[in-house]
Amino acid sequence: MLPAGRSYDEIAGKFRWLVPENYNIGVDVCDKWADGSGRLALIHLGTDGGVERISFDDLKRRSNQLANVFRAHGIGRGDRIGVLLAQSPETAIAHIAAYKLGAIAVPLFALFGADALQFRLADSGARALVTDAEGLAKIASLRPLLPDLRLLLSVDGPGEGALGLGAEMARATDHFTPVATAADDPAVIVYTSGTTGPPKGALHGHRVLLGHLPGVEMPQDLFPQPGDLFWTPADWAWVGGLFDVLLPSLHHGVPVLARRLPKFDPEEAFALMARFAVRNVFLPPTALKMLRGVPRPRARFNYAVRSIGSGGETLGSELLAWGRETFGLTINEFYGQTECNLIVANCARIMEVRPGAMGRAVPGHDVRIVDSTGAALPAGSLGTIAVRRPDPVMFLGYWNNADATAKKFIGPWLLTGDQGFRDEAGYFHFKGRDDDVITSGGYRIGPGEIEDCLLKHPKVALAGVIGVPDALRTERVKAFIVLHEGVSPDPALAREIQDFVKTQLAAHEYPREIVFVEALPMTTTGKIMRNELRRWT
Repeated sequence: MLPAGRSYDEIAGKFRWLVPENYNIGVDVCDKWADGSGRLALIHLGTDGGVERISFDDLKRRSNQLANVFRAHGIGRGDRIGVLLAQSPETAIAHIAAYKLGAIAVPLFALFGADALQFRLADSGARALVTDAEGLAKIASLRPLLPDLRLLLSVDGPGEGALGLGAEMARATDHFTPVATAADDPAVIVYTSGTTGPPKGALHGHRVLLGHLPGVEMPQDLFPQPGDLFWTPADWAWVGGLFDVLLPSLHHGVPVLARRLPKFDPEEAFALMARFAVRNVFLPPTALKMLRGVPRPRARFNYAVRSIGSGGETLGSELLAWGRETFGLTINEFYGQTECNLIVANCARIMEVRPGAMGRAVPGHDVRIVDSTGAALPAGSLGTIAVRRPDPVMFLGYWNNADATAKKFIGPWLLTGDQGFRDEAGYFHFKGRDDDVITSGGYRIGPGEIEDCLLKHPKVALAGVIGVPDALRTERVKAFIVLHEGVSPDPALAREIQDFVKTQLAAHEYPREIVFVEALPMTTTGKIMRNELRRWT
């Protein structure tokens, strides 16, 4: 969607949204490419090591069959369809079928426990669920609590009150006329992570995919290019995996590698990228930090990655330098949230990438820093990152939660709840969540900057930083640190790390309290759960 150009200013100046009145995600990412040519859509590396290559023609045929299965069981326009599967062809097929049916997909993380599933399925009022044997086992005890859930389909065959997905599809015709949907018609409910309260279902219209495109193309160095192939370890149940990778790639006719990784393995990640000639990758910062621990990757793995995008935590100079050394490219940071994603990004091909800066506003999005009244603030002022409505990537509202939806806005602005500032050159700098910014001795301190500094210490593997109450300073900085394997914690090392931050960053920002831990609490998308760290204090 981005126009051709040699600089950010040229591209942004020429950009115009192309959102038709009528639009359907399923038709866009599948049927338009299903021309009988056998164009490759997915490469699936199964848990048994087998490789399956799936064309757009296959996706159209199988998604049509599944749409007919849904319709035969009384599932139709506006009904919610849960998808409880890891990265797999069936995950993509279930989403495409739901969109073509005019239903609303509800992506669900395969590692969710029973409580998380019950809340999301009950809150959304899901009438159907596509899952596997593992998912069925979690759902079995919940069925009495989910009166709306009428149809269960299992990729592993019938059982636990479910019909076999394969058998049902085999009986269905592969001819289906997609429902005519408007760009603003509901398409998907993506639940927030719940790290700052109960999960809320962000309801998005079909236009959300088009709204994502500039924010995917920019950090992936003007994606797509000839020979591109996309992969991410992020689960397709999250907005990062689904709308930052899978659906935008299929929109552009670019194949996607699907591989279930129950636990991220940095050695396997390098091997995957080399084996399948992956060209484009979305890697959360935590994955990048884990990859950084792999010794001599360029000598051991014959990878040729063209672009890497990362979001979720601010990248610092340490990771940027490592990326250039390891991949021969600049990792492009991007920023957004479930309700309004990919609105700020870097793109090394057309602009300078500045350490500590998330990038500039993605063309098409009006992003500002505002105060508590919604007034736009001048460059250099700390405030709330906000986006002007209407915007194609912005959510329609929270599902069944009008009050929360209203609180998300002030005047024309959607409030992200994140603190930051924009510099004179238009680069946005993230300082933290509203409740993450540390106030100490009159200073407002963002934990991300301290975490980045801590990672530069040769003995630190991971770090999470919060503010804790302090009678003198209001708050003091506290760091939870995971050390590299083989390093033993002791008071002398704590003092060494404190002095390191004092000298590397600033005296007022060093952690006055350090706790060594074996692991940090993180969301499935790689964000440090600072609320959980506060519960540890």
